[in-house]
Amino acid sequence: MKYNKFAPIVLFVYNRPTHVQKLISSLRYNEYFQYSDLIVYSDGAKTPADINLVQQTRTYIKSILGFKSVRLIERSTNYGLANNIIDGVTSVINEYGKVIVLEDDLIVSSCFLKYMNDALDLYENKEDVCCIHGYVYPVKKPLPETFFIKGADCWGWATWKRGWDLFCSDGKALLGEIEKRNLKKEFDFSNSYPYCRMLKHQIEGRNNSWAVRWYASAFLHNKLTLYPGRSLVNQIGMDGSGTHCSTNEMFDVPLTNSPIVLSNIDIQESKQGRDAFIYYFRYIMFYYKVKARLKRIFKIS
Repeated sequence: MKYNKFAPIVLFVYNRPTHVQKLISSLRYNEYFQYSDLIVYSDGAKTPADINLVQQTRTYIKSILGFKSVRLIERSTNYGLANNIIDGVTSVINEYGKVIVLEDDLIVSSCFLKYMNDALDLYENKEDVCCIHGYVYPVKKPLPETFFIKGADCWGWATWKRGWDLFCSDGKALLGEIEKRNLKKEFDFSNSYPYCRMLKHQIEGRNNSWAVRWYASAFLHNKLTLYPGRSLVNQIGMDGSGTHCSTNEMFDVPLTNSPIVLSNIDIQESKQGRDAFIYYFRYIMFYYKVKARLKRIFKIS
């Protein structure tokens, strides 16, 4: 296994060259980018209509300079987002022991790589911590500088081999265990967000979310994710171009350009953070319900 002070960045891309360029541009503003290995997994085209954009994306990646190294893995067939990520993260983490994971619909703050690498170092031997996260929801309540939430997350994240080894791809087994332990309410953040329904839909083939399985895997092992109180990641794929994301401004956040201060906080779930998430989830679910009702009444898009 390779040792490197700086975790490799693994990037998953498909057919959005403009989005990828924006992400790479944002990474270049980070002081650690030139010390980071960049490993890009480019999924194969799902349809003939996608071939040109997939090739444009690959051509751009081959032109990227400035990182410690750039490695492009070109899938010859379409793996799909979930399989591409699961296989890619597993391969890279087996090689390096830790990883920073990005997708092509994200942009990052200039402080992102420092936070991720410093937090990976700080919590490397803290068994209760399995994930470092760069994005935080635009909650309505104040948050600590850093805080822990039970489970794992998926928009600009990092982990170690010991964390990813907990990942279970069997959604049915995960949901069964949640139900067996009577954890549905907690898993759904006090019934404020339908994660159990998402997991059920994954089992039924109505979605192929790897992220809800990652969350469930960590949750069932009582592991924690570290969040920043100010977001270092923003999601720019809510423009209808993504696999799972449709147009939605509810997750849009301003990026902080002030470093996140890491300190030796108690390694336990933050009640303040959890309450803020619950309040926010209830707010967005109310928004969705009102929007759906208006669409039915006025037949608007």
